[in-house]
Amino acid sequence: MERDNVKVIVWGLGAMGKGIVEMLLEKKGVDIVGAVVRGDKIGKSMYNFVDVERGDREDLLTGSYEEVINEGAADIVVIATDSFTRDSFDKMKYCLTRKINVVSTAEEMAYPQAQEPELAKELDRLAKENGVTVLGTGINPGLIMDLLVVTLTGACIDVESIRAERVNSLSPFGPSVMHGQGVGISVDEFNKRVAEDNLDGHVGFPETITMIADALGWKLSNEIKLDRAPIISSVYRKSPYAEVQPGDVAGCNMKGFGYVDGELKIEMLHPQQVEPQLEGGMTGDYIDIKGTPNISMKITPEVPGGIGTIAMTVNMIPHVINARSGLKTMIDLPVPRAIMGDMRDLIEE
Repeated sequence: MERDNVKVIVWGLGAMGKGIVEMLLEKKGVDIVGAVVRGDKIGKSMYNFVDVERGDREDLLTGSYEEVINEGAADIVVIATDSFTRDSFDKMKYCLTRKINVVSTAEEMAYPQAQEPELAKELDRLAKENGVTVLGTGINPGLIMDLLVVTLTGACIDVESIRAERVNSLSPFGPSVMHGQGVGISVDEFNKRVAEDNLDGHVGFPETITMIADALGWKLSNEIKLDRAPIISSVYRKSPYAEVQPGDVAGCNMKGFGYVDGELKIEMLHPQQVEPQLEGGMTGDYIDIKGTPNISMKITPEVPGGIGTIAMTVNMIPHVINARSGLKTMIDLPVPRAIMGDMRDLIEE
């Protein structure tokens, strides 16, 4: 008997949700059975919001979460709306209590026990109680500066310290990321928001650093240190979701530092900006592990953030469905890989 297609609901049709829908539409053995939106987007064709022709596919109307998400409606909900665990918690709870698995693109959800241990415990409890699984993933956190680092340490007898740097373009990301990075504002406004703790910069270093430390068995001693500095543009820059005048902020140079017994062990460097190539900026991903042996990895140009997040989210769907119930992270599940065949073949009986 042929297995049913994997049924997916996508919650949010912003930059990432739109890309996730477009990727899913090209995969075999999977159906999008719902698209959750807000306000005046409700009740319109999903194909109004994506760059894929409907063709001979059956139309799918968007709806509110109450209309779309009900027990038995889908195998999994992909939530592509928030960056913070606290902001996304009620959405995840809504899905989990309806016995539906969840993949979240919220950066903090990559390792929520780092900053939201109580919410992490509650998500784990809710998922186990309802026999489903919840995972947060993306390109970073989720792969480049954490899971890939952890994987490379598998070839080490011992590790003394880790340094990872991701030099990337913010251009594919949507308005919420632009706001969080301070793109397009003045340097004074950037510094004011940093002083008021009202500028996120890269969200996820506490999660990334804690994930690496826990994976290696290091006990972090001091509080993780974070530093944010403006990247100032000398030229006019424009991306799909932002505009930067010369002299204003094109992005945020973010740094994170994790200490064990007072000694710096994990160093994260992440300068992000829109259209870096306009001033000769070269993107790339770099990992340096000091240990036995030393390991140095370089990927140039960077693994693109938008495409990478979309792909990671979709490619982890079968592994979340297969997993034992509870809150999972990327160090708990099988390694991500591209799905080039039928998604149904990856689902265990």
